[in-house]
Amino acid sequence: MCFLRAPLRPQFLAEEVAMDVVHARCCGLDVHKKSVVACVLVSESDGLINRQVRTFGTMTADLLALSDWLSSLNVTQVALESTGVYWRPVYNVLEDDERTLLLVNPQHMRAVPGKKTDVKDAEWIADLLRHGLLRGSFIPPVPIRVIRELTRYRKTLVQARADEVNRLQKTLEGANLKLASVATDVLGVRACKNTTSGFWGLPVKWSDGVECGHSCGR
Repeated sequence: MCFLRAPLRPQFLAEEVAMDVVHARCCGLDVHKKSVVACVLVSESDGLINRQVRTFGTMTADLLALSDWLSSLNVTQVALESTGVYWRPVYNVLEDDERTLLLVNPQHMRAVPGKKTDVKDAEWIADLLRHGLLRGSFIPPVPIRVIRELTRYRKTLVQARADEVNRLQKTLEGANLKLASVATDVLGVRACKNTTSGFWGLPVKWSDGVECGHSCGR
């Protein structure tokens, strides 16, 4: 005889886990090119959550209105995604001594299930911030940011100058002017003399009061 045993059904214990509230008043910002969606979550004393959602523009006056709105609600914790370069003016306007800003990498946050909307994204950011589940990126102080911007711009200019020098040298080589064979710097004084002499077939002699067009001032 063959006896069939009924399959065992696993029993799951449904248990609701309550997460601790780290920030009672917080705001999540979903930043775009032309709009900023702000969701403020305020934990009341009776356990209820007061949710307010508003949409602002990205002009300076609109961002100042956003700052005033957050101040009126006594919001001291704000989180926003690092979306391209659109977050920078928002961060600069909202940054002050009474408010803590968190710039969050979008890859560190899981997407909201279901249809993606700006309001849902702002609510998701605010909810994660409310429970202290966000890790902010390092943003240096304003003086350091200014120096860093100038350093990056100088690096861009130096790279652009090097590209132009290489393009000039390539053009001279295409014209069979072997300037790089007799001068290390194709924009130096010696290269300037050889180029002028090669073009006009005349010896070049720099005298007082005659400028060679070079940065040396001769």
